[in-house]
This record gives sequence, structure tokens and C-alpha cells, in this order.
Amino acid sequence: MTASDPHAETQASHRAIEAVWRIEAARLIAGLARYVRDVGLAEELAQDALVAALEQWPHDGVPRNPGAWLMTVAKRRAVDLIRRNERLERNLVELGHRLGTEEELPEVDEIEDDLLRLVFTACHPALSMEARVALTLRVLGGLTTDEIARAFLVPEPTVAQRIVRAKRTLADKGIPFEVPQAPELPARLAAVLEVIYLVFNEGYSATAGDDWMRPGLCEDALRLGRVLAGLMPGEPEVHGLVALMELHASRSAARVGPSGEPILLLEQNRARWDRLLIRRGLAALDQAETLSTTPGPYTLQAAIAACHARAVTPEDTDWPRIAALYESLARLSGSPVVELNRAVALSMAYGPAAGLQLLDQILDEPSLQHYHLLPSVRGDLLLKLGRREEARADFERAAAMTRNLRERRLLEERAASC
Repeated sequence: MTASDPHAETQASHRAIEAVWRIEAARLIAGLARYVRDVGLAEELAQDALVAALEQWPHDGVPRNPGAWLMTVAKRRAVDLIRRNERLERNLVELGHRLGTEEELPEVDEIEDDLLRLVFTACHPALSMEARVALTLRVLGGLTTDEIARAFLVPEPTVAQRIVRAKRTLADKGIPFEVPQAPELPARLAAVLEVIYLVFNEGYSATAGDDWMRPGLCEDALRLGRVLAGLMPGEPEVHGLVALMELHASRSAARVGPSGEPILLLEQNRARWDRLLIRRGLAALDQAETLSTTPGPYTLQAAIAACHARAVTPEDTDWPRIAALYESLARLSGSPVVELNRAVALSMAYGPAAGLQLLDQILDEPSLQHYHLLPSVRGDLLLKLGRREEARADFERAAAMTRNLRERRLLEERAASC
């Protein structure tokens, strides 16, 4: 019999702890935040419990119910902290009674309520969008500060400052740890969905850096979306967003070539699309459409993605329906970016001249002046119309605007081909 390797056993224990932490962190922080009414303090207590696990589990083994173990340790630390802190002395009796030292986790319904409160607190409108994203990925996605910084290509101290300021803002403003009341819910839910979709989009089409995609961010956003759909099953736009992300994620393997180069939608090998994700996306879309008589923006975008998912070949795509869906989306959102996408759909349905006509109507739109996809799309339409010199100029302009290296190379190649 060979002797066991203590170093290997320790590494295995640490991997197990990391896996448990990824699963339990959000529920742990959510449950603690309900007790202490402070997201920042809840995360600190959860981190203390993690440190205790790192110290004890390699020797004692991973407990049968690791979530309950972490919650128990964190609650004990909370009681100790309150006893040491004179400022919170008046709350000792009340909080001490609530925290207790029970070994079991709260009931499932209670956990879900806590998670929902945490979602709305981390995405509170009092925080900047950057702060909402960082805090959501930290407390709900379980990412470290370093992982968030690498994902968004910003310095780690910048992310750390955003998270610290976010927690301080929540504490200083006395923002309650609760789900908004009915009158406030639509606006607040829209803010939550926006954060999740922003995270997904950054993973799906990275705004900067060497990589065309960052799949880890897509996976984090999808996980958050699925959790939210489980917590709010009656909200159609939650299912619409999940459907949109599932359908887009289904194309991930086909969007990148062997060397990491981007592959555009109409050139992708559809056999590489993930049929399971497509089925899940279509099911979520069906749920969204069943719950709502008037589709919202995420449901409309998911319906557009479904047109692509259902098409066996690019030629089978129902472009007239996509153009009509974009028209509905444009009326709903008033977004110039939606109009840009509608121009693409019109060109595919009725010819490049139809798309160019709409595109030229939004050329002077201030919000699109630094948006590289505007000259990129215009260059494509001009090229299809045989106006090669104008197309080359637009491709070069688009290449100069983008901060993503892979995308820039693609646009430079298209300019050279003109």
C-alpha cells in the first residue's frame, strides 16, 4: 500500500471547499444579510466562515451538510461581533435571539426569499451600473475580486473600490434588505435584468482585449438568470431574458474559429450549435409569451434569436418576421441600436438598398457616433451594392473604433478585401 500524500490531500480539500463555496456563497450571504441587515457585514461573516472551513475541513473532512456548517459558524461570528461592538449593543438581545446557533439551514422558501432580497439589494438604483455589476458578481456569482477584474479588463484595485463603495452606499443610505413593493417592482426588476444582461453581453462580445468571447461571464449571467427565473416564475421578462441568453449561448462553440478568430452568424456551422440550450431557450420563450399578452424587450429579442435557432440553414431564416419583430422592439425601446439591427434585417429580407435607406437616417444619431457596428454594418451593405471604395472607408472607420483586437483584425481584413 502506498503512503498518502498530505499535500495532495490538502489540495483536494481546498478544491472541495472552493466548489462548496461557489454553490453556497450566495445563499449564505443572503441568509446572513436578512439577520444583520447589512450586505457588506454579511459578506465579511461569510468570508470568516470560509476561512474557518479552510482551517478545519482539511483535517476533519468536509461535513455532511457544508452549507449548514458555514451558516452556523458565520452566525456565531455575528453574535461575537455584536457583543464586542458597543454601537450595536442595543440590538444584542434581538439579534442574538434570531441568530442562534442552530445547525440546520433555513427552509427552502426562506432561502429563496433571502436570495431574492439579495438580488434586488445588489442591483439597487442608488449604485452605479459598474458597482451593481461588481457587487452582483461578487455576492451572487461567487467571483473573487481578481476574477471580476480579469473578466472586465480593469485593475483589481478598481473593482475592489467599486465593491467597497457599493457596500458603504447601501449601509450609509440605510437601503432596506427587501424585495420592492408592487408599485416599485417593474422599474427595480428592469434594473436587475439589465445588470444580468450586461454581464452576459460582455462575455458574449467582449468590448476590449484579445478575446472575442469570455465564456465564463456568459455562464455566470446564465446561472443568475436561471436562479432569478426560479425565484420569480410569474415574471414574463425574466423568462424572456433567460430565453435570450440560452439561445445566444447555444451558438458559442460556432462563433470562434480554431485560432480564436470571430465567425459571423451567417457563416457559422450550425451543426455546432448546442441543441440542448436551444430547447431550453425555446421553452423559456414559450413561458414568457404565455405569461404576457404584450411582449417586453427581452421577450422580443428572444423571439428574434428563436428565428435564427429554428433555421436549419441561413437561407431558411424568416427575415421578414425578424424585421417585424425589430420594428416592434424599436417602438418599445426607441433605441438607435435597435434601428441599426432592423436595418440589417430589412437588408436581408428586402435587399441591401432597403437596409441602407434606414441606416442613413440614423447616421447622425449622437449615441452612435462612437459605435463601431454602425460603420461596420454600413460597409457591409455598401459592399453588397458594389460601392467598394465607400465600403472600405467604413470598414476602416469601424476598425479604428473597436477596442477588441479580434474584431479589429476582422474589420481590417474586410477593408483590405475591398
